[in-house]
Amino acid sequence: MMDTAELLKVFNRYRGDSIVVPGRGGRHWVNISTKPNRDLPLGDPSMGGHASFAMGLALAQPKQKIVLFDSDGDIQMGMGILASIAEQQPRNFYHFMLDNECYATTGGQPVPHAKALAYHDVARACGYPRAHAYDNLETFSINVERILSEPGPVFVALKVRPEIENKPIGARAKWRTRSQVQVVMDLKKELGIV
Repeated sequence: MMDTAELLKVFNRYRGDSIVVPGRGGRHWVNISTKPNRDLPLGDPSMGGHASFAMGLALAQPKQKIVLFDSDGDIQMGMGILASIAEQQPRNFYHFMLDNECYATTGGQPVPHAKALAYHDVARACGYPRAHAYDNLETFSINVERILSEPGPVFVALKVRPEIENKPIGARAKWRTRSQVQVVMDLKKELGIV
């Protein structure tokens, strides 16, 4: 298993000009990203909502590489999105999934069938043309640049150590430094939309 912060540091070296939706990796990503105006740290939308949002962004911005860091809990809450993404075939969409085998944001309850579910095989069965799985940082580090050079949609399952925070959401450390409105405005400026 990998540490989320460490794999995000590796990814950051190869991100290029990608627009990153850090999803469940957001609390680490805000301290790692070298291009915060090209990030969309949404916080915690309804569980399962990151992939739908990121797919819509990929379809709306076909000339921009869109990278999502999703989670196994999010995927299980809305597994149908894998088929929708595969049907749309956004060539600019890179779907990384942080698999910690639990619902870490709600107390660490186990995700159903966590030890045996091969999410990359599920993504491939749904129609993703490329799907990968990594459980150690060295192998991920060797392959991430190649993965980001492949046409999307690409799915990458990443086994990570759970980081469970058993505090009420209102009592947790705040990692977002900008409001959602400011995040969107910064990205629009970056893309020359405003």
